[in-house]
Amino acid sequence: MNIAQYLDSTYLKTPAQSGLSNEETLQKDIELTQEAIENGIFAVMIRPDYVSEIKKYIQEKNSNVVVGTVIGFHEGTYSIDEKLAEATKAIADGADELDFVINYNAYLKGDLHIVKDEFVKCTDLCLQHHKIAKWIIEIAALTDVQIADLTKNISNWAEENFSENDLSKIFVKSSTGFFETENGKPNGATFEGIKIMLDNAGKLPVKAAGGVRTPEDAEKMINLGVKRIGTSSALALIKNQPASEGY
Repeated sequence: MNIAQYLDSTYLKTPAQSGLSNEETLQKDIELTQEAIENGIFAVMIRPDYVSEIKKYIQEKNSNVVVGTVIGFHEGTYSIDEKLAEATKAIADGADELDFVINYNAYLKGDLHIVKDEFVKCTDLCLQHHKIAKWIIEIAALTDVQIADLTKNISNWAEENFSENDLSKIFVKSSTGFFETENGKPNGATFEGIKIMLDNAGKLPVKAAGGVRTPEDAEKMINLGVKRIGTSSALALIKNQPASEGY
C-alpha cells in the first residue's frame, strides 16, 4: 500500500511552544516540505503564518505537494468572524486545504446554532475558492455518543447546504493533537473513535489525526475507510522507522 498518498505531514507548534524563532520554525517547515516533495507525501500541514513562504517554495520546486493549514487552532473557540478572517488570509496566502477546529465547547454547551453557523459559513468560503475544508471535532474531548452525534450533525449540515459534488471536499477530522487528556487517555485518533466517525459521516470523508505510530496502524486506518492521516511522523511511517512521540 502506498501510505504516502494519504499523509498530511504536520508541524503545528508555534515558536513560543517550541522555543524556536520564527526563522527556525520556517526552516523546520521547509525541511518538512522538502521531505514531502522527495517522498511523495500528499500534503504538509503548517501554521497560517508560514503558508505564503511554503507555497512559494513548493512552486519554485515545481512540486504538487498540497499546502494545508489550521484555523481557530487549537481551542476552536474563536468567533465565526475571526475564523473567517483567518481563513480568508490563509486562502490569499495560497493554502489549498483548511483544517478548522470546530467550536466543540459550544457543542458541549448545547449551542448547536453557533456550531452550525460557523460550519456553513466557513465551509462555503472554502468551496467558493475551490479549497478543501476539514472540521476537527477533537474526539478526546467527547464521549462516544457525542462523537457520533457531532459527526452526524456535520454530515447533515453538509448535505443540507452544499451540493452532492462538494461533499468529497468536506472532511470530518478527529483531533488537534494539542488537547490535554487525563490518565494517559489518547489525545489523537483511535480505531474506536474513527470507526464511530466513519459510521456517522455519511458521504463525507474522514481524516484520522494524531496517534498513528506505525505503518500497520496507518494501513488499518486506511482499510477502515479514512481518506487522510495527519501525522508528525510521516517519513517514519513511510520508511517503517520508529515514530516520534509527537502528533
